[in-house]
Order: sequence, then structure tokens, then C-alpha cells
Amino acid sequence: MPAEFTLGELAVRFGLTLRGEPSLKVHGIATLARAESGALSFLANSRYRRQLESTRATAVITNAEDEAHCPVAALIHPNPYLAYARIAALMHPEPSAAPGIHPSAVVAVAARVAASAGIGPLAVIEEGADIGERVSIGPGCIVQRGARIGADSVLVSRVNLYPGVSVGQRCILHAGAVVGADGFGFAPNAGTWVKVPQVGSVRIGDDVEVGANTTIDRGAIDDTVVEDGVKLDNQIQVAHNVFIGAHTAIAACTGISGSTVIGQRCMIGGMVGFAGHLTIADDVVVTGCSLVSASIKKAGSYSSGMPTVETRLWRRMVAHLRRLDG
Repeated sequence: MPAEFTLGELAVRFGLTLRGEPSLKVHGIATLARAESGALSFLANSRYRRQLESTRATAVITNAEDEAHCPVAALIHPNPYLAYARIAALMHPEPSAAPGIHPSAVVAVAARVAASAGIGPLAVIEEGADIGERVSIGPGCIVQRGARIGADSVLVSRVNLYPGVSVGQRCILHAGAVVGADGFGFAPNAGTWVKVPQVGSVRIGDDVEVGANTTIDRGAIDDTVVEDGVKLDNQIQVAHNVFIGAHTAIAACTGISGSTVIGQRCMIGGMVGFAGHLTIADDVVVTGCSLVSASIKKAGSYSSGMPTVETRLWRRMVAHLRRLDG
């Protein structure tokens, strides 16, 4: 069950302005439309103001502009979504894994596992692996030889860390993530292909989150690098020798070709494709379904995806394009 807090406690803890009775208690999170008494909700987008005006929540997190439309108690913050994230984490804390090694896990004698770490059922920890304090290794995970995991990190389930991979502190790797598989490197030889050894590794910084079934390839020579605070969604492909700068966020199904450098604080939409050997500046936004085929040297927002139109209109547009060189 989520913990219960008074509005006064939340306002003091998170530096919020309270309009309403400080002794009112909330014990859960709900949407504006579905909230009942005892629930805390939030308004981060003014398009949902109509739902705010009819909400049955005990209190709503909102900004100063929308607060005037709030019929219940309000916790006021310039960034309601940020305040909501912090309060929700307080009310719904992640359960701590119990320390110890499950009887079905296989842990090499030469592996180092901190006494406070938890190793789940059917996990495999190979020789030379280093598992830090309070790390949680979920069911079916494989930590191959020489891989290292920093304190308070979580491998949810079926995560596979290849040899020599380094994961920082407070990271979360969701189910099915694979870190350190061989990059796609092959040399042509008279119509055939010769595999190029991938001798680099992967270095992941602190406070990184890697989504389910996302893959991060090891470097061909130097390491693939994911800096501190990067957030990767599900089913992303990060190729060999890619560098992702600190606090960049990348949405699902994006593919990043080899040796591309993405700057800090970038926001990449879903299904974006990056050609190889590009450099993307800091603070770049790329909207969903874009194809990035050249380097981006200045901060800003960039797009190339074609918005959806009615099929008949789309066919006419394609026909016009085909006649441009006629």
C-alpha cells in the first residue's frame, strides 16, 4: 500500500506552495478524471483543464496559472510534472531486494559479490564479475566475466552483460536488455564477409536507465559510451562506438549507427534513424520518425518525418514527386 501524507508535509518536503487545509491527507495517485477522495492528481497540460474543473481528487499539483481553475486543494509548482514525479516516488517507493544469493543462482568462486547485494533465481555471475553494494540482480540475468555493476543498480530480469561491461551506480536495466554484444563489423572479401573482432567494451555511467530489449553493442576498438543520466526507452539499438552525452533521452525503436556522437541533454523521438559517423550537438531535439543523415551542429529542433495524410492525398503527393524530373 502507498504511504499516507498530509498536504502540509508534502508542501514542506518538496518546497511547494499550498492552497488549502494542511491537515488533509492523501494516500494514492490518480488521474484527474478517475481520482476519488484521498487521491492526489496533477495537471501538467492545460488541455486537460476541463478535467481539472470536475475532479474529485483531494488535491491537485498544478502551476500558478491553472491553480485558479482548481476546485480542490492545490499544491503549486512551476513544473507540476516534476513535482508529481518526486511525490509519486515518495508515495510508491520501489521495494528493496533482499540481500543474498538464491540457491538456484550460479556464482563463480572468483566473482566478487557484495554482502548487501541480492542475486535472484537462475542468475549467472561469471568469474571476475564485480557486483557492488545493494545491487539487485533479477531472475535469469547473466553477468559475464569481468563485468562490473556499481552500487544500488538494478538488473530487472534476463539482462545480459557481456564480458568487461561496466555499469555505474543507481542504474536500472529492464528485462531483456543486452549490453556488450558484438558490433556489426564485417570486411568485404570477394562477395563474402570476414568478421572484424570487436575488442572494445561498453561503459555506462551513473543514473542511467535502459529499457526492455534495448541493445548496446561493444566497441570495435574503443568503448561504446553512455554517459551519466541518459534515459533509453525500449527496443533501441545503439551500435558500436556510439557516444551518448549526459542526460540525453531517447524514445523507443530508435536506431543509432556506429561511431555516431550524440551530445548532452538531447531529446530524440521514437523511431528516429541515425546514419553512422555523425556528430549531434548538445541540446538538440529530433522529432519522431526522422532520418538523420548528416551531422547537426547547432542546438534546436529538427524534423524529417512525413505527417500522415489521407491515402488518396498521399498517392497524389507521390505522383507529383515522381513528375518533378519529368
